[in-house]
Amino acid sequence: MSLPQLSPELLDQRPDLLPNHRQLLALPEKIIQFGTGVLLRGLPDYFVNKANQKAIFNGRIVVVKSTGSGGTDAFKQQQNLYSHSIRGIDNGRQVDETVINASISRTLSASTEWADILKCAADPAIRIVISNTTEVGIQLTDDDIFASPPASFPGKLTAYLYERFKTFGGSEESGMVIVPTELIVGNGPKLRSIVMEQASRHQLEDAFISWLENANHFCSSLVDRIVPGKPDAESIEELSGKLGFQDDLMIISEVYSLWAIEGDAYIRSVLSFAEADSGVVIEHDIDLHRELKLRLLNGTHTLSAGLCYLHGLETVRENMETPETASFVTNLMLNELAPAIPYPVDPARARDFGSQVLDRFRNPFIRHQLIDITVQYTAKMKMRNVPTLLEHYKHSDQPPLLFAKGFAAFLKFMKPVVHKDGNYYGDLDGRPYSIRCDSAAYFDEKWRNAASPVDLAEQVMSDIELWDTDLTLLPGFANAVKENMAENAEVLTIIPKN
Repeated sequence: MSLPQLSPELLDQRPDLLPNHRQLLALPEKIIQFGTGVLLRGLPDYFVNKANQKAIFNGRIVVVKSTGSGGTDAFKQQQNLYSHSIRGIDNGRQVDETVINASISRTLSASTEWADILKCAADPAIRIVISNTTEVGIQLTDDDIFASPPASFPGKLTAYLYERFKTFGGSEESGMVIVPTELIVGNGPKLRSIVMEQASRHQLEDAFISWLENANHFCSSLVDRIVPGKPDAESIEELSGKLGFQDDLMIISEVYSLWAIEGDAYIRSVLSFAEADSGVVIEHDIDLHRELKLRLLNGTHTLSAGLCYLHGLETVRENMETPETASFVTNLMLNELAPAIPYPVDPARARDFGSQVLDRFRNPFIRHQLIDITVQYTAKMKMRNVPTLLEHYKHSDQPPLLFAKGFAAFLKFMKPVVHKDGNYYGDLDGRPYSIRCDSAAYFDEKWRNAASPVDLAEQVMSDIELWDTDLTLLPGFANAVKENMAENAEVLTIIPKN
C-alpha cells in the first residue's frame, strides 16, 4: 500500500501530527543556515522547532546547501517539512516519539541560487547564522568572494556579510550572531579570523572590517547528539507504517541533546529559542563541555570506527554488542583517553561522562554506521585525537597501546585499491568501501610508493605537515603502531575472523 507524502496538505488532514502547523509555516525567517546535514536538522533545527511550538522564538530558517553532491529536490517536494524520530532511554524510561519539524522555510542551492541567498542579507529579521560544514569546512583557501558562489564556506560567509554591510550602511544593529557548529576547538574565533583574512585579501574597505569586528558576534559552540545518517530501509519502513506517511527526509536521533554556545546576555536575547529546552546552554566558557565530548565521544568513535569496520561490524551498537570490541571501546575511552584530556578535568567527572557515553553507544534504537564516522577521517584523527595523544605523553613515557591499535587500523582503512571518477575505495574481503576523506589522494600516493605497511606507517607518522608534529618522536608510539601494521601481525585482529 502506497503512503501519502509528508506535506502541508497532509498536515491539514492530520492535525494530530503538528497542531497549528499553518501558523508555524507562516512565521518569518530569522536564521540562515549553511548545511543541510542530519546533525543540523536533528539538533539546532530541533531546538528552533520546539521553541516555535511554544511561541518563544517565532522564526524559521533559510537553509543553504553548499556542497556539490545531491540537490534540494526532496526539501522542495515536501516544502521543507521532515519527521524526526527520537528513540532511546532517558533516566531509565524508554522514549520512542516522532515530531514533525517545520522550522525550515526555504532550501537554496549555493551553486544555482546564490543571488537569492545574497538577498537574504537584506532582511533585517535574519540576524543569526548557523553552520556545519564538517571539520574541513572552516579553512582559509584562495577563494574569490565575488564568485557566484565563492568556493569555501568562509568565502560564502564573507560575501554574505559584505552584502549585508552594504545594504544597511554598516549599522551596528545589522550585525549578525554567527554560531558555527563544526567540531573544531574555538570554532567561533577561527571562523572570525578567516573571514577577517578574506576581507583583507580582497582589500575590502576599512569600514567593513571595523563592522565585522564590532557589530558581529562569532560564538564558539559545541553540538552533542547522535544523529546517524539516512535511516536504513528497515527503520524507514517501520516508522513510515507507524506514522502513516512517506518521508524522504526522515531522521532518527537519540534522546540526549546538548548545544553549548559561548555567549552573554545579548547572545541569549538573540538566540531566544534557548528558553525552550535545557539542552541549549549559553555560557561564557564552554571548554569543559567541548573537551569531554570531543575527546571521549568523538575521539573514541574515530579510533574505533576503522578497526571495527575492518573486522566486519557495521554499527556502533554492534561494537557494544560484541564482547571483544566492547572491551576495546570501553578501555580505550576510560583508561587511555579520559586521563589524557588536554584540559583540566576532574577525573571523576571524565569517567562519569564516559560511562554515560558508553550507555549512549548501546542505544538499541540507533544504527550509527561506522562507515559514516570515517568521513573526513584524517581531519577527525588530527583534531580529535592527536592533542589527546600529546597530552598522554606529558604524564607518561609508556605508549597508549589501544590508541596505537586504533591508529594502525586508521592507516589500513585509508589504503585505496580503486579510484574511479575522482573517488577512492578500499577493499574489505573483496567488497569495496568508500574512502570519503580529503586526504584520500595523499594516502593513495603513500600506499603505492611505500615499501611495506610498516614503511607506510613511518612515513605518515613523521609527516609534520599532516599532523603539525612528528608522531614518531613519541616514545614507543611508532613501534606500537608498526607492530599492528606488520604484514603478519595478529595484534590488529581483536575479533577472530571466521
